[in-house]
Amino acid sequence: MFENKVLTKMFGAMKDEVTRDWRRPHNEELYNLYCSPNISRAIKSRKNEMGGVCSTMGERRAAYRVLVGRPEGKRQL
Repeated sequence: MFENKVLTKMFGAMKDEVTRDWRRPHNEELYNLYCSPNISRAIKSRKNEMGGVCSTMGERRAAYRVLVGRPEGKRQL
């Protein structure tokens, strides 16, 4: 949401071809203007990668216990 809000401010209003009125650009139009990777998709894919890494860890690792929902005890320093 923040990314689209900033891009809308940067690119400004667009003139509608049919009605000839000014309007805010839609998300797809912003993407076509900016042509950058979708940030939310990148974050989701990295979360999935991290889940794969955590699933291969041993049961004693804190990240694995959090992934499977069994954190217990205090964290070691």
